[in-house]
Amino acid sequence: MQEVLIDSSTLAAAMASTQPPLVLDCRARLEDAEAGRALWQAGHLPNSLHIDMDRDLSAPPGEGGRHPLPSAGAFTATLQRLGVSPARRVVVLDDRGGQLAAARAWWMIARWAGHTDVRVLNGGLPAWTAAGYSLSGAEPPTAAASDWQPRYDDTAWIGVEAVTAGDTQLVDARAASRFRGDEEPIDPIAGHIPGAVCRPASANLAAGGRFKPASQLAEELPRADAISVYCGSGVSACHNILAYAIAGLALPRLYVGSWSEWIRDPTRPVATGG
Repeated sequence: MQEVLIDSSTLAAAMASTQPPLVLDCRARLEDAEAGRALWQAGHLPNSLHIDMDRDLSAPPGEGGRHPLPSAGAFTATLQRLGVSPARRVVVLDDRGGQLAAARAWWMIARWAGHTDVRVLNGGLPAWTAAGYSLSGAEPPTAAASDWQPRYDDTAWIGVEAVTAGDTQLVDARAASRFRGDEEPIDPIAGHIPGAVCRPASANLAAGGRFKPASQLAEELPRADAISVYCGSGVSACHNILAYAIAGLALPRLYVGSWSEWIRDPTRPVATGG
């Protein structure tokens, strides 16, 4: 099984080596599109680069939901600008246990674009600082652009038509209160897609924001012949895909548009309750 996590001490040693990984800081806030870069500017892992959830990991919001995928061409340009290439390991991190938006970056670079060595910093920036490692406020050297031309695997995700067809078990990564429809702090309609089961992304994490052991995740994660995951807008759902990878299970597909796309058509059914 391909390793998908890296701990702080291993990352620190790799960063001090002659072949350091490319570290991408994915921190973001759903309520503030400018927060990610501001957080990075205030302090980041030395030489890490900022990758923006709204500008780099998403296309503009619209009919496809709040965080639709960028085009393959646009994402290729982002990867080339950052210097991503198959010859160099990539490490992604955030400060929310991977939920905003390291898991999304991992999925897009590794699963969709096909990079074979992308890892998520387990515990993220809090684990890094708790281990005694420093942050930097300095601008890193300008990244050397790459010429990588990924071969995108569009079987890794599904659109609303596949969801409507009903041939996949849907797993909802939002909090249980949003799944039930008790509250909806972001989207205009509360509830979930009928037939979905709830597996909050936060349930993948133990105390301290690190992932639960692989064996525990394997016991807890929903099983079915075909699984697709969704959330509010296709970001935290990637955390569930990452959890399946850690557990050594077959990877679900991502319903990219997620709830924010589903509810744009008033004829699509909505379920509430547990």
